[in-house]
Amino acid sequence: MTSLVEINFDGLVGPSHNYAGLSLGNIASASHKGDPSYPRAAALQGMAKMRRNLNALGVQGFLLPLPRPNRALQDALCFDGTEAAALRAAPWSASSMWTANAATVSPAPDTADGKCHLTPANLITMLHRAQEWRDTKAQLDIAFGNKDHFTVHNAVPPTFGDEGAANHGRFCESHGAPGVELFVYGRPGGKFPARQHEQASRLVARSHGLNPDKCVFIEQNPAAIEAGAFHNDVVSVVNERVLFTHEEAFANQQGAYEAIRAKFPALEVVEVPSAKVTMAEAIRTYLFNAQLITLPDGSMNLIVPEECRESASVWAYCEEMMASNGPIREVVPVDVRQSMANGGGPACLRLRVVCDPATVDPRFLLDEAKADQMEKVIAEHWPEQIDPADIGDEALAKTVIKARVALLDALDLGVLA
Repeated sequence: MTSLVEINFDGLVGPSHNYAGLSLGNIASASHKGDPSYPRAAALQGMAKMRRNLNALGVQGFLLPLPRPNRALQDALCFDGTEAAALRAAPWSASSMWTANAATVSPAPDTADGKCHLTPANLITMLHRAQEWRDTKAQLDIAFGNKDHFTVHNAVPPTFGDEGAANHGRFCESHGAPGVELFVYGRPGGKFPARQHEQASRLVARSHGLNPDKCVFIEQNPAAIEAGAFHNDVVSVVNERVLFTHEEAFANQQGAYEAIRAKFPALEVVEVPSAKVTMAEAIRTYLFNAQLITLPDGSMNLIVPEECRESASVWAYCEEMMASNGPIREVVPVDVRQSMANGGGPACLRLRVVCDPATVDPRFLLDEAKADQMEKVIAEHWPEQIDPADIGDEALAKTVIKARVALLDALDLGVLA
């Protein structure tokens, strides 16, 4: 008998981490465009978050940086020195660190064949992210290569934009129990692109063998997308029975609650009123781009960026919530400032997979010794700082490539080189 638990697979920040401002609609990314970045500090911040979750939950996974610079994309873009800086930066992007966009995951209790299904996100809306899915799939094929327990699909056809688990949630009584899966999509036509297409979500649900009666498809509030909530996980997060959400997250807020409750009557909504936390402040602090986790004692923690504690209105709300008798009993700030400056909080950095840890390739599961080993490689090989003018430099390229190879060798994953 298998023991199903939720494992967070965090993306390790890659050695090419930089602030090129490539993501239209991502306010944080745009506002830090051209700033120097600190890949070593960023990766160590991510490792500290992984260690915290390992200690709290007893299990933690990770996914590794993708090959950068992407030589194939460089060749396809025909660089000759006249190209725009944004094009030149795309093959260097470290955005795969945000593994909430790596795939959509449907656990075995929800699927017709009793296997866990994973579909890599095609990420077609942005060039720098559209290059990711094949290399991401190569990792998923290894990490979840046990075909008795997992099926890893190809990405959705590029006609339909799919951005993965950042627009997906799962309601259940416990992680190992059958659930109701939530798919949130945007409608095109606004100031910023709606990255998750409705048909992509429906296609993923069908390919995963989900029961239509156990799926809910809901439109994101167009105003939230225009405010900078480029993914739904910027304005809401789901864990077991709980939906933690901003009052303006969905196009029809009450209709969304009713649609979910019709299929999952145990729903508990924790709604943050706009009068207490504005949409702008929610996006600036990434209150909802948080990890909402169930601890072994059954209580729930909300892991938020340190920026939430520094906001008077957001922290006042968090203190009020912790003092109440609601399902979220503790709010835990963590330092992921390097990721935040590029538009990704604690939730962006992790992909949730409900499975038996014994069925996962152990090379992708963290323990203290492996964390020590990874941190040693990062300290020795990750660049301390990258300036905008460095992007495209061949000496930096050699440093970045060497750093990734050193990590793959340390983890016995040279097959991904």
